[in-house]
Amino acid sequence: MSEHKHDENCNHDHDHEHEEHVFLVSDEEGNEREMVMVFTFESENQVYAVLLDRNDPEADGVIFRIEEENEEAFLVGIEDDEEWNRVTKIYEEIANQENEAQS
Repeated sequence: MSEHKHDENCNHDHDHEHEEHVFLVSDEEGNEREMVMVFTFESENQVYAVLLDRNDPEADGVIFRIEEENEEAFLVGIEDDEEWNRVTKIYEEIANQENEAQS
């Protein structure tokens, strides 16, 4: 898959693929959804990923902690309330900065 950069010379009438990091994520009921990693950030020496539903990109993102074991990365749900509150606050600040930059 080739890398494609968007710039003022890009003709958007053609089809092209962008590399996506897609994960199958199961909810509490066992329903699987295709989630796309759209953003990563770091807090307290941990890396976190923000994923959006591939079929419903307008839905709220989901934050997972990324853990590595034997050079493989795993998405882990955040169950600790203190950790969850910390990372959601960081993500909201980042999202607000992104929105201001686009305005």
